Amino acid sequence: MPSTVVVGTQWGDEGKGKFTDLFAKEMEMVVRYQGGHNAGHTLVVDGETTALQLIPSGVLYDHITPVIANGVVVDLQVLINEIDMLEAKGVSCDRLKVSGNAHLILPYHQELDVVFERHLGANKLGTTKRGIGPAYADKAFRVGIRVQDLLDPKIFREKLNVSLHEKGPLLAKVYNRLAPNVEELSRTYLDEYLPRISSFIADTTDLIHEALEARENILFEGAQATFLDLDHGTYPFVTSSNPTAGGACTGTGVGPRHIDRVVGIAKAYTTRVGSGPFPAELFDEIADHFVNVGHEYGTNTGRRRRTGWFDSVMLRHAVRLNSLSEIALTKLDIMDTLETVKICVAYEIDGERVEKMPYHQTDFHKARPIYQEMPGWKEDISQVKEKDKLPRNAQDYVRAIEHYSGVPVSLIGVGPGRRQYVDWQK
Repeated sequence: MPSTVVVGTQWGDEGKGKFTDLFAKEMEMVVRYQGGHNAGHTLVVDGETTALQLIPSGVLYDHITPVIANGVVVDLQVLINEIDMLEAKGVSCDRLKVSGNAHLILPYHQELDVVFERHLGANKLGTTKRGIGPAYADKAFRVGIRVQDLLDPKIFREKLNVSLHEKGPLLAKVYNRLAPNVEELSRTYLDEYLPRISSFIADTTDLIHEALEARENILFEGAQATFLDLDHGTYPFVTSSNPTAGGACTGTGVGPRHIDRVVGIAKAYTTRVGSGPFPAELFDEIADHFVNVGHEYGTNTGRRRRTGWFDSVMLRHAVRLNSLSEIALTKLDIMDTLETVKICVAYEIDGERVEKMPYHQTDFHKARPIYQEMPGWKEDISQVKEKDKLPRNAQDYVRAIEHYSGVPVSLIGVGPGRRQYVDWQK
């Protein structure tokens, strides 16, 4: 199929990078369609770990054009550092393309992110403080600065002045932070950053459509996940863009008729970073097991993730929101030593059984999990390559996920390595 979208079905950190990397070998182009450097993809190839923040996972393949599309917000310093890191590993970034319509994250966005979160106090959102939200806010307020603006120094300085006319006094007088200097920022971006990235700037919408017309295979990858979506997630504990499959269209300039396949990535248990409701959350030794064995710490921030049992209620809603055609299940091996495993199949809210995601946030905060408990498999599956070689109880667990979601599982991750997976459909 020419066009595939890969989307997280939970609160992020599902291991999208592993399967994006796997799918990428069949692609000619891999496109990142939203988010910023607040979400990392970790790839393990031949025992070497590579953590990416902005550049699409497909960069590790020589035949792929990696694209950062218009829906992404870009911190140029982070992008340049990532390019340097990859080049030092012997990975060429010459094929990289960055949309001229992508918006820039500037230093004052990060300053604002820090002070806004601090002033929220007990109501803080758990932001990564990378400037993502303020950059998207400027985009919506129509005072954002785009990558293409760097190509016209006069326009860049004018837009920088407009943006800082409000933000400079706000930072200095309200939050007691040093106001940015227009000339210093201009020199940094025009004299230091632009020469490093100018060769990558392109009309990525046109490039993608040319690839579609040539019937090339394209993979669209998002950052974060379904329930961090600005419109459909657990608002306000969400990101500032649309990681759902629909975001692939607005974030790239591709219409929905061009999308042939939507793969939902789901972890075999559930994790969340930051604040917000989490019905299936655990606070016991199983939670510690998921954290310690699953290495559940943020790729970028190092923050410990909150953990819980698999939530099929959320998955069913993610199937609806994304029109999922299949599910790729990750980290099944993390459950190898557990005596029993559980799946949240419904919620109890005010004494009533609820099998759909409640639309009202108060109800979701009150939701208590109703579980199906199943026997664990107590076997090491990390080297299993074939479906029939999985323990019977592990197979039953996967079939239960298929049953409750109504969507077939296609692939199962049994370890972090590129080749550690089982093709469930064979």
